[in-house]
Amino acid sequence: MRAGRALAAALIAAAGAQAFAAGDAKRGEEVYSRCLACHALEYDRTGPRHCGLFGRRAGSVPGFAYSDAMRRSRIIWNDATLERFIADPLKAVPGTAMGYAGVKDRRERADLIAYLHNANRTACAGVR
Repeated sequence: MRAGRALAAALIAAAGAQAFAAGDAKRGEEVYSRCLACHALEYDRTGPRHCGLFGRRAGSVPGFAYSDAMRRSRIIWNDATLERFIADPLKAVPGTAMGYAGVKDRRERADLIAYLHNANRTACAGVR
């Protein structure tokens, strides 16, 4: 009986975490507005473009002048690596040129990642 309750509690917790981790793309668009000071979806600015972000190796957009730290980071962008980086860029990649303190709120990070997924499916069609 205890094992059954423990399993049920674990499943409920996992479902809640999954729903939370999914994020809300609409709210994420609001969070992304902070990124627009340095980034754009379709073209490079002070920071590199975000189209084609998922599955791309960090520091690999042709023609963009990355820090040595970012080029050497060996990061492949996915939900987990973005979550870590967005939370605290300077801790995730010491020596990065991205001088932003990060998005401290977990829900905002999940929302931002959801927005980036949505944008990469829609606004970035044909742009890499």
